Amino acid sequence: MPTPQPSPPSLASTDLGGPVPAGPAPAGEVHYVARQPILDARGRLHGYDLLFREFRETVFRGDRELASRTILDDTVLFGLERYTNGLPAFVECTEETLIEGLVQVLPPSMTVLRISAGEEPSAELVASCLPLKAAGFRLALDNYSPSRRLQPLADRADYLCVELDRLDPLRQQTQPFQYNSPMQRFKTGSGSSVARLARKVDSQADFEYARAAGFTLFQGSYFCQPQLLKNRKVPANRFFQFELLRHLNDGLLDLRKIAGLVLRDAALTYRLLRLVNSPFCALRQEVRSIESAILFLGEDTFRRIATLSILSEFNGGQPPEILQMSLLRARFCALAADTCTLNPAEQYLLGILSLLPAMLGIPMEALTPSLPLRPPIREALEGSPNPERSLLTWLECHERGNWPQCDCLAANHELNVGRLLHCYAEAVDWAKTTLHATG
Repeated sequence: MPTPQPSPPSLASTDLGGPVPAGPAPAGEVHYVARQPILDARGRLHGYDLLFREFRETVFRGDRELASRTILDDTVLFGLERYTNGLPAFVECTEETLIEGLVQVLPPSMTVLRISAGEEPSAELVASCLPLKAAGFRLALDNYSPSRRLQPLADRADYLCVELDRLDPLRQQTQPFQYNSPMQRFKTGSGSSVARLARKVDSQADFEYARAAGFTLFQGSYFCQPQLLKNRKVPANRFFQFELLRHLNDGLLDLRKIAGLVLRDAALTYRLLRLVNSPFCALRQEVRSIESAILFLGEDTFRRIATLSILSEFNGGQPPEILQMSLLRARFCALAADTCTLNPAEQYLLGILSLLPAMLGIPMEALTPSLPLRPPIREALEGSPNPERSLLTWLECHERGNWPQCDCLAANHELNVGRLLHCYAEAVDWAKTTLHATG
């Protein structure tokens, strides 16, 4: 992997409302942080599982000094609020960090401490849970399976987490997986209720199975990989929106033609004008027409806002996290494009369109012929490992916490890892702010 270079002092200003403050750059060593959403059965975001990594080591090892320093460093460098927007942050811990109270550098009100259910827990570990809960921390017991030796920890846990692939042999049985307790909520000996979290839920079938088995929270890529309708055609009302995307990606905007396309969809017109008139854009007077919006905002800003409005329409009825992920991917790919001489505008579209199948329930191969893109970008959307897809592929591996593959891709494409991580942090902030402005 190439030697990381210091991140630049600032990045180019965003097209949606002024400069983006430059986040702290990793100093000397490369720190990874990725987040994986945790959703409830209705697709609502419950929190994020944060995955930290320093060089080739995971964050928490048995070395108490290293664990303490890494927790503190990553908290200072990244900040949980930046990655979770006030929702619970699930953070993996070792026995040493819990017993020594080192995790108390984290904000209790928004932190869920993940405890691995490995060997029989020590009395010191069990005893350490009480003051941590009194301080406001919540506890999640990882890799849980019902057993007497884990009961003392289960009695103190707020979440019981199970990796779904560990239940695979039970899928052949006629009855779904059962705990020795009521399925919807598990009552511990202390009388408090514990939520059940299924991890590695990576398909719609996984989700249906986990829900039938009584889990109420779900972590995995299933919401980005729904059951696709292979024989379904692109709805007729989407073709003009694809046509609008094509015009938005042209060199110069045809004001009259763009306005006519937008006005063909009342919902899109309303959403676009609401966004333009929001405090996010900070215009000094109200905009009442699409033509005025383009003139007031300028072409580049209008392109981004119109693209966001179209994607919001596409994502109707789907979990909002899909739209937020597409925005994050778009911003990351655009910011990082200069690290490998790619076109930022094309990379933005590649990122934001990468989750179209999850939004529309249609395979990408059925969508790409209608998309206004160069053949290499279409091929990248379909999964071809071409140079245009290098940044998106790196980000997908980062989202899954697949650090070895991230290293391999960075080396193969000569990517500056320090800059990529900096762009990712900027994209997290931008996507959060942008999505909030549409709410």
